[in-house]
Amino acid sequence: MASFIERMCLYRVLVLSVFMSITQAVDRSNFKTCDQSAFCSRQRAMKPGQSSYTALLETLELSDSHLTVQLLNNNNKVLLLLELYRLQGNMTRVKINELKPIKARYEVPDVLITDPPTELMSVVAQDEHRVVLSLGGEDWRLILSAQPFRLDIMEGPQVLLSLNSRGLLAFEQLRIRKDTISHKISSTVGSMWDKIKSVFSSKSQTDTEEAGEKEDTEQHDKEKVSEGEEEAEEEVDQPGMWEETFKTHADTKPNGPSSISLDFSLPGVEHVYGIPEHADGLRLKNTDGGDPYRLYNLDVFQYELFNPMALYGAVPVLLSHNTHRTMGLFWLNAAETWVDVSSGQVGVPQTDVRWISESGIIDVFIMLGPRPNDVFTQYSSLTGTQAFPPLSSLAYHQCRWNYNDQEDVSAVDQGFDEHDIPYDFIWLDIEHTDGKRYFTWDNNKFPQPKDMLQGLLHKRRKMVTIVDPHIKVDSSYKIHTEIRSRGYYIKNKDGGDYEGWCWPGNAGYPDFTNPEMRKWWASMFAYDQYEGSMENLYTWNDMNEPSVFNGPEVTMHKDALHGPWEHRDIHNLYGFYQMATAEGQIQRSGGLERPFVLTRAFFAGSQRYGAVWTGDNAAEWGHLKMSIPMCLSLGLVGISFCGADVGGFFKTPSAELLVRWYQAGAYQPFFRAHAHLDTPRREPWLFGPDNTALIREAVRQRYTLLPYWYLQFYHAQRTGQPVMRPLWVEYPEDIATFSIDNEFLIAITHLSAPFPNNSLAFLSSLSHHLFLSQIPVFQRGGSIICRKNRVRRSSSCMENDPYTLYVALDSQGKAEGEIYIDDGHTFKHKTDKQFIHRRLSFTANSLSSRSVPLTNIIIPTRPCSPCVSQVNILGAQKPDAVTLTTTDGGESSVEFEFDPDTAVLTLRKPGVNAGVNWTLHLR
Repeated sequence: MASFIERMCLYRVLVLSVFMSITQAVDRSNFKTCDQSAFCSRQRAMKPGQSSYTALLETLELSDSHLTVQLLNNNNKVLLLLELYRLQGNMTRVKINELKPIKARYEVPDVLITDPPTELMSVVAQDEHRVVLSLGGEDWRLILSAQPFRLDIMEGPQVLLSLNSRGLLAFEQLRIRKDTISHKISSTVGSMWDKIKSVFSSKSQTDTEEAGEKEDTEQHDKEKVSEGEEEAEEEVDQPGMWEETFKTHADTKPNGPSSISLDFSLPGVEHVYGIPEHADGLRLKNTDGGDPYRLYNLDVFQYELFNPMALYGAVPVLLSHNTHRTMGLFWLNAAETWVDVSSGQVGVPQTDVRWISESGIIDVFIMLGPRPNDVFTQYSSLTGTQAFPPLSSLAYHQCRWNYNDQEDVSAVDQGFDEHDIPYDFIWLDIEHTDGKRYFTWDNNKFPQPKDMLQGLLHKRRKMVTIVDPHIKVDSSYKIHTEIRSRGYYIKNKDGGDYEGWCWPGNAGYPDFTNPEMRKWWASMFAYDQYEGSMENLYTWNDMNEPSVFNGPEVTMHKDALHGPWEHRDIHNLYGFYQMATAEGQIQRSGGLERPFVLTRAFFAGSQRYGAVWTGDNAAEWGHLKMSIPMCLSLGLVGISFCGADVGGFFKTPSAELLVRWYQAGAYQPFFRAHAHLDTPRREPWLFGPDNTALIREAVRQRYTLLPYWYLQFYHAQRTGQPVMRPLWVEYPEDIATFSIDNEFLIAITHLSAPFPNNSLAFLSSLSHHLFLSQIPVFQRGGSIICRKNRVRRSSSCMENDPYTLYVALDSQGKAEGEIYIDDGHTFKHKTDKQFIHRRLSFTANSLSSRSVPLTNIIIPTRPCSPCVSQVNILGAQKPDAVTLTTTDGGESSVEFEFDPDTAVLTLRKPGVNAGVNWTLHLR
């Protein structure tokens, strides 16, 4: 979509470049670079090719489910345990942990939907230097090399991926601080000396002799230990290992250094993607000489573009792609993580990727593809698919910080009706609450919330209110007193409730890692708990990185405690626990209704619970352009329900920018306008009648295509395939698509399509002069798309309206498509199999509709409901007659019109039920 924006606005490029350079608002000094992060700096100082680890092949054990072998650090003699699993679906899991840690290290819970099923792994060859394992089939091998330790995954003679080939495996073992040991010894010896003398003086001569013998034995053991220690290099503490300060904030690090690192080499690969969230291009850049990509959920004020800085969410999944294969790496670790990408070409192209995390264990899933869709399937088998949203949530959302009161909400709602612009959701930000106390209403501004919601419900519209996970510390506030009395707050390092500064002022932070806290939180969405709520009220979880205004890097201190675990271990997982909000919405309906939740922070698996957006963007052309690769990156790692604030959150868009943003947003999965408190109002009708008409048309186009969007989300929740896709996913062998991130596909609807070479130049020159009313959206030949062309004030009002089919023939005169229909909001499509899923096919001058296997057809309430009222065939020839045959053998004539200038054949009122078999014959 941004492709045409670029071409249209070339005359603006210089001005925009200067403008953007002077309006960057992010204060980088608030956020760490790798050099300012002790563990990142320490790990990154390691030099490739100096691996200190040996695989002790004599310790190898092979069971039905996995292989284990010990790894020896030759420098400090510490042993690690390597576990290898061959997983179903062409995946390999690698886990590395300390063999005998002095305390357990954190392993990420809740993200995997199940314990991944394994397949048998067998040894096919072994000697003192290596072990060769079968991964199924004759060509698939995993080679475990002993000295230095290395893993290679092979397909025939080809190395697909190597692990630790650069020797950058590092595992800082947990240990007791030396000065702590000395302090304990000195204090203990002084206080116990008199007792020791007393004990010895009272013993008999025999006891004394026995004690002497015991001392000799203990001394001998100590000498043996000393000999071993002489063989190991003494580890020297480095700055930042046991405490670290950033600006005015101290991190006590009571467990000391615990970081981990591992490198992966991808021969033949030049293009890698993923690891969102960053405001950067789709293809990951080489980080040599700069900062790595950072994964650490942060509240970044007015983030800047083309920067590897961390943003609101973190999904540690990276995809590699070349013309032969697509693969994926899923680094299951929720601590602060940095990812280095190094691409080079010495003979054969290769990309090296290095992961560095502050704590936890190494737990990585290698997804071997080989096709893009295979990787999507493999990843979704681990973390789940995109939640199937209510159909209305795919429609248009109207939001700002903040609509002032009930009268304001009513006026905005009426404004949409007066200007004939549909919408489904109106949103309320933090100002709707009683002093930023969530689950409450401001009694002066919103005295009758149920009346307000009932008014929206009467128009079949809905509302979203914000519920943030920071709770005002106020003894008169029920939510706070309940959480405190139950002990559900996160604790500070000294064991008291952790408190930080956020929108309400002094606030506590619920510990969502506690299942009991999540259960209680979910119960607060019940209608008898959330006063004023109704069935058409949904939820927005913001600020859940978590945001702590007076904390280090505007987030929580890492030495805060979640039960036995430090916040450093679970930080990126905190936003994932929006699951409690989604579960609360399901519970309040008795398990019947699908939830809708928007979250700002996210992690791997967040797709199971709702939608995300790209955070606090700005009203600038660059941010409009960046919304595309940001959402494409999220789709590649499972999160399809993504969008950006239409118009930009900060600053004030020009009328042209606002119109173009509506046109782009109408073709992104989550379609919401939002604006900052200090910006002028920007409802769609406030920019003059001409611009209102253009925005209206963009929004109405979204509504006509809702059946198509809904179909794609149905597929996404079944298969894990992204809804919004980069071109290379559909054209995996076309190198020209690998770096394109200003064009995209919505399944088979092609946006800013790459035309054949003989017409591409013409389109490019024409784009300089596109009218503001033109949106370069193209339907690909060979596809059938289902639309609803009667646009009403909300999607729910269109529920029983008829469908129109758009059949775009390919060069062979063929086309295929689908239609999916259910009630749009409940789980009955799963529990009762109540849905219609039809396969549409045009071939040999006939258009037919047949049931997809396993479909349970909804019994229609009327003779033609749901009904196909029109069929448009693009690229057709004029027939002599058109007839309709149905399952009962009946045959009837169908009226048609043919436009020879556009080669469009229109079939009027075929009057067929979308849920039965039928065929239209062109004779």
